[in-house]
Amino acid sequence: MTLLVGTKRTDDKFAIALTGSFDITAHRCIRKAGEDALNSGGRIIDIDLENVEYLDSSALGMLLLLREKARAVDKEVTLSRCQGTVLHVLNIANFNRLFTIQ
Repeated sequence: MTLLVGTKRTDDKFAIALTGSFDITAHRCIRKAGEDALNSGGRIIDIDLENVEYLDSSALGMLLLLREKARAVDKEVTLSRCQGTVLHVLNIANFNRLFTIQ
């Protein structure tokens, strides 16, 4: 299944909702959503992972790259609504030390 990306901007937050499989095929979509978030006025970039069925090491790399770019412009990336296998993978990768995971 292809990754679907939805975005929503509020005063202090730019939310990116993902649905499907988060892997290397999502690179362009994630890069575009990330650029939009980095250029938004909000300070927080929230990645909603509730509807992600699968993520691989390339997805982890994309999240790390977005975090690095966000820190360079004084923004924070949070990972929200993580559950099941996705949460397990994030915990194994020690992402709880790098991101706020809700």
